[in-house]
Amino acid sequence: MLYAVMMRLDSLREIKASLFANVNRFNHLGLKHFPYRSTLLDANKRRDSEIFGSIYMNLYEKYRHELYSDSRNCGQPKWLKNLKIIDSTTISLFSNLVFKGVGRNPKTGKKKGGIKVHTEIFANENVPSDIKFTSAASHDQFALIPERYANEELIAFDRAYINYEKFSELTQRGVIYVTKMKSNLSFERIADTDYQMTTDYGAVRIETILFHKHTKEKDIYHKARKITYQDKTKKGKIRFISLLTNDFQMSAEDIIAIYKKRWQIETLFKQIKQNFPLRYFYGESANAIKIQIWITLIANQLITLVKNKIKRPWSFSGLATMIRILLMSYVSIQRFFEQPHRDWDRLITQVKAPPEELSLF
Repeated sequence: MLYAVMMRLDSLREIKASLFANVNRFNHLGLKHFPYRSTLLDANKRRDSEIFGSIYMNLYEKYRHELYSDSRNCGQPKWLKNLKIIDSTTISLFSNLVFKGVGRNPKTGKKKGGIKVHTEIFANENVPSDIKFTSAASHDQFALIPERYANEELIAFDRAYINYEKFSELTQRGVIYVTKMKSNLSFERIADTDYQMTTDYGAVRIETILFHKHTKEKDIYHKARKITYQDKTKKGKIRFISLLTNDFQMSAEDIIAIYKKRWQIETLFKQIKQNFPLRYFYGESANAIKIQIWITLIANQLITLVKNKIKRPWSFSGLATMIRILLMSYVSIQRFFEQPHRDWDRLITQVKAPPEELSLF
């Protein structure tokens, strides 16, 4: 499965054909029998996806110290070490029977399903530290669990996670959150202050507001700080963005920087979807779909580790492409990426010159 994901193979037929073409190179794996498509299909049905989830988490705990280096982040703000980012990404599926999709049923054709991957990452890392799966129809608030966070931790998320009750519980636990504010929220303004910043954001408006929600069980009150700043778009236009936080000590500049750091998880989702096969799946069951996603996350983590180990600058996509080319070759990947020309010269000297042939003309 890891071989299939690394090679970006889209079907069991492609996996079988590719393995058959490289059968003479599989001795080091100890394979005595050639795997058939039915064998792979049955394995995806019967082998619990949690096994692959455990493998991923074991790899993460073992190599976590190599995913982040203090020396690599010299001069970074203090809050970066405690910042966690949570978000979700939806992967479209072929059918609506396994995981429910979102939206109305189309007039023509069947409605496609979708699986939502709820992800949490540390801001000083670039791989998921926690993963949960739900159908695409489930709300993102499911992943915001205040009990999972401790005092002085910092979390950033988008406005899909806004929940007054959970915000109040986070505040009671001493957890700081930063999120983008919805335009239709009702609140009472307690204090209003204009604060001039020395950055590109211009005049930043800082307000202290109070949310009140009445339920059958209780009344929920939550006090927060609203920070509105100016942000220039790619076309040069200026838009006003309002952020929401329960922190009243940090500067507005830090709060804005924390929310902008949230974009890191969006980049991670884009990286995974562009470099690994998540358009087609090797099985139709929920278990098979989860297995392929876990294997994709394992592949992403391994390539990230290689990227962090080598000193020569490589983009993730370039590194993934080269690993795909060299995957079935007996070449030291780390040495090759550090000094590719040296290995090339060494291999060229070992190649015998072709025999001389007469010219056709």
